[in-house]
Amino acid sequence: METVVFYQFLTEVPQAAAIWSVLFLLALSVPAVLVARPERDGPTGEPGPTAPTAREAAAAAAADRRRYAEEVAVAAAGAAQTARRRRADWLVIQEEAERAWAGYDEADTVARRFAGAGALPTPRTPHTPAEYAARERYLHRAAMAAYWRGELTMGQLGDVFGHRRGWDPRRHPVEQEVLLARAIRDARLADYRVAAERERSAWRDAELAAESARTLAEEAYAAAARLRPGPAPARRAATGAVRQAAVARWRPARVS
Repeated sequence: METVVFYQFLTEVPQAAAIWSVLFLLALSVPAVLVARPERDGPTGEPGPTAPTAREAAAAAAADRRRYAEEVAVAAAGAAQTARRRRADWLVIQEEAERAWAGYDEADTVARRFAGAGALPTPRTPHTPAEYAARERYLHRAAMAAYWRGELTMGQLGDVFGHRRGWDPRRHPVEQEVLLARAIRDARLADYRVAAERERSAWRDAELAAESARTLAEEAYAAAARLRPGPAPARRAATGAVRQAAVARWRPARVS
């Protein structure tokens, strides 16, 4: 029995050793093959990205220039419209300032005439309750007439009826006329100063709008010139439409 076991051991051990040797060689050969022939990172059938050609790059640049020229042209048209609107607003406000000045000039003329009359001695009248009541009625009627003509404000009319701010119903009608003329002149002067400030502000807005329109018009012309083949022509002045939108130079307000 021992002889048979020993015989099997002698015959099977060389076979097992040979099998393990073959497996060991295969285990060493597979990494060597992988190292010698590495796999590609990506699929071999798909081509990689190619750089754009010079013609494609030129076409893309031309499209960008065309898009920019269109955007600048739209902006220039909007700026020109804004400039025209600001100029129209300024002209309206300028007319209002002219009317305010004319009203002040007229009121100042009346006040000066009454100031000359106020230098004369006041007529003597009896100082009776009836006389004072008549003077008060005269003052109220004159103030109401001035209010309905738009020469006094509601606040000033309230001062007259409340006998505030120097309005004394006991004064002679001549003195009341002088005070009333001065109040109207001062109110007209205040109105003119407000109108003159509004005119200056409107002129500044119109001037800024016109300058923006001129700048955008020049940029739009330059962008359009870059779209044309050949050398770009010399830069010219703003177009006629923009020149019409330009605001005339504002004249200084009158000094009273």
